[in-house]
Amino acid sequence: SVLDVPMSDPAVYKSFTSTEPIGVTPEQIDSKTATLGLPEMGTKFIRGVLMEAQPKNFTDLLQISGLTHGTGCWLGNAEELINDKICTISDVIGCRDDIMMTLIHKYGMEKSLSFKIMEFVRKNKKGLVIPKEMQDAMFEHGVPQWYVDSLQKIRYMFPKAHAVAYVMMAFRIAYFKVYYPLAYYAAFFSIRAKAFDYELMCQGRERLETTMKDYKKRLSAKQLSPKEEAAYGDMKIVQEMYARGYEFMPIDIFQAKAKHFQIIDGKLMPALNTIDGMGDKAAEGVVEAAKDGPFTSCENFKTRSKVSGTIVDKMREMGMLGDLPLSDQMSLLDFM
Repeated sequence: SVLDVPMSDPAVYKSFTSTEPIGVTPEQIDSKTATLGLPEMGTKFIRGVLMEAQPKNFTDLLQISGLTHGTGCWLGNAEELINDKICTISDVIGCRDDIMMTLIHKYGMEKSLSFKIMEFVRKNKKGLVIPKEMQDAMFEHGVPQWYVDSLQKIRYMFPKAHAVAYVMMAFRIAYFKVYYPLAYYAAFFSIRAKAFDYELMCQGRERLETTMKDYKKRLSAKQLSPKEEAAYGDMKIVQEMYARGYEFMPIDIFQAKAKHFQIIDGKLMPALNTIDGMGDKAAEGVVEAAKDGPFTSCENFKTRSKVSGTIVDKMREMGMLGDLPLSDQMSLLDFM
């Protein structure tokens, strides 16, 4: 179960800074990390942070979660400190709780004052100067200049409890992505995909990547519609799945689920609602109609499932209705 995932697995940690644990190269998926599709860890920005920060353990991932959810925490602050080798990801200020705990335990400051400094910094949205008495107290206790300067740049800080929840969720999903890939992709496409399109994404790797090249070019020119942008995001996960050697199987209207992908014979069968234009209600109608046995014609399929004629035509074009005749009506030719 998800709760039994070992939180110390080295391959999973490595997947946050390398594609090696999932058996692909960065060039194959246009990403140097294996975190595409992971909540809070899959965006282009955070993947860049992961590569710069090079987290090695759970605590480092907490730092990254805090830094990327805060304001004034990473860009122009922690990023510069790490790149200038002033400190590592483990040393920078990641979450609001770290301020108080560092001042108390590392520098021996009084608890009440440490708390007040933390509260001043973590909600300093207007960028007020840290009071002189607070700065003087920190310097008296040996707090370095870079640390005080870093505090001054912060406008909002994430609480550590939230960061812990986010990282635990991301790590557990990453575990399944590394060790149970088909289960991961089935769950992602069923729950997290925003605009999955069976015709565009399930007809093989070559066709997918041809489509992606066109979408990428149009994305750069800002010519993609919101739906196409969402589809492009889903395509990147499909591309990764293909790169790992996994494939889709054609939709079988008697086996397919309305909204959930299935693992069948080592492949993924997409859900019926991935057919362009097929909404959840229509997909459920197909599932219910299929329970009553074979269809006698496309017209019979349309009547029983209550899907539109446009959807029936699309399904015929993609071969989902097999050799069903258009109508149940017989002609004289049938007797000749």
